[in-house]
Amino acid sequence: MEKLLEIMARLRDPVSGCPWDQEQTYASISPHTIEEAYEVADAIERGDLDELKDELGDLLFQVVFYAQLAREQQVFDFEDIVCAISEKMVRRHPHVFAEAQVADVAEQTQAWERQKAAERKLRSREESPSQLAGVARALPALVRAEKLQRRAAKVGFDWPAVVGVLSKVREELAEVEAESGPSPDPEKVREEVGDLLFSCVNLARHLGVDAETALRGANDKFEHRFRAMEQRVLNKEWELSELDQMALDRLWDQVKQEQVRDA
Repeated sequence: MEKLLEIMARLRDPVSGCPWDQEQTYASISPHTIEEAYEVADAIERGDLDELKDELGDLLFQVVFYAQLAREQQVFDFEDIVCAISEKMVRRHPHVFAEAQVADVAEQTQAWERQKAAERKLRSREESPSQLAGVARALPALVRAEKLQRRAAKVGFDWPAVVGVLSKVREELAEVEAESGPSPDPEKVREEVGDLLFSCVNLARHLGVDAETALRGANDKFEHRFRAMEQRVLNKEWELSELDQMALDRLWDQVKQEQVRDA
């Protein structure tokens, strides 16, 4: 760890450091942090542990980069980050590091959420801090939607059963259809599509499905099938753009049926 911190300090050295690293800021690095986190998730989903090791190193380097920027500004350093997360983990696990007891995972989760809520209230300057405080706007939209819904559900604002969520999805789809008439208002259509997506995330949550993971899976499936279409057309020395809609649909159905049969 000390070696990595030393490497980071040299990269940021104002005289002998790397020009690219010298120019970076919190804001310029943050997109790379998000990308690295997704690459970690991708390596896990593919079961590639060698790549996971590399990607975790890349993600760790992002933390070290932020720590170096903060140290230069005399705000905090890497040791402060480590101390803060260590204290938080001890504080949130009194059943491990103190004398508190929990009967099972469910009870432990409830205790964890109570502790987090108390911390949010302590950090907040509002007289009545929101239940939704701390759900970062920079999160991917599907992830943020689920977090907002889970927070609201903790105070009872939720559908009691999945049938209500299904009805809401149908309602939102009908509103999208209604706004997509002969002269659609783009802003209203955007709003209704957003409501529909939010309801779909809610449906996934009630069914115990992670919406972000499910959509990544759907993306992978579409890509796999589309590439198979391209390969089939390429074998005949054609181009997809040369086919009409009926031919494209027929080709898609053929590829889909073959992949379903082979699965």
